[in-house]
Amino acid sequence: MCTTRPIATLAKPTIARKPLGNRLSLKNMTQESLFEQLKHPNPHLRDRAMWELAETCDATTIPRLISVLDEEDTTYRRAAVKTLGAIGVDTVPSLVDPLLNSDNVTVRGSCAKALAQVAVNYPDVPFPLAGIEALKTALHDLNPVVHIASAMALGTIGVPALESLLEVLAVTDNLGLAVSIINAVSSINDPRSREVLTKLSNDESADTYIRETATSALSRLDLLKFKSSPT
Repeated sequence: MCTTRPIATLAKPTIARKPLGNRLSLKNMTQESLFEQLKHPNPHLRDRAMWELAETCDATTIPRLISVLDEEDTTYRRAAVKTLGAIGVDTVPSLVDPLLNSDNVTVRGSCAKALAQVAVNYPDVPFPLAGIEALKTALHDLNPVVHIASAMALGTIGVPALESLLEVLAVTDNLGLAVSIINAVSSINDPRSREVLTKLSNDESADTYIRETATSALSRLDLLKFKSSPT
């Protein structure tokens, strides 16, 4: 487990995972070997290494994973993103700075994706406010790779991030960003989502594409509400 835990009081939830066969064979692997395994073409072996790194995380693991986020090897970089998500909320403070300050757009986008993975893996653990605020700031990133990934991450975080999405949506004049936010809002089952999307879909002064996107988003929200309703 990580020894430098800024949120040490939050217990990690148990995440159901498929049986991993001879998983025990990884127990004796060094961290160096596990990082090499993240490059393996076999996705099952990468997943095994990912969870082993998450479970044996020490003070060097998170910084090393973040250093991988500028790798040209897409497989390796994506595995590092997933591993940061598997470790959980402990990675959030370390992801905030490169998300906002890295000169490398790939690093910034990967940080946003890693924050989304934290939310996916630990939906019942409160998401750190610092992470939400950083993603809100990253919505204004000039590169669409970053602001799209940030909007998706906030949508994955859900209700705690909804206000941040709506605040930026209300003031942006970036059509692409607005569309990304609308799509993210459509994944959050909350009355405020419906209110804003309905208003946009009926706003004759709004851009036609925005109105069409909001209308489609309402349909997705209806489906989400239906799926979440007790049967």
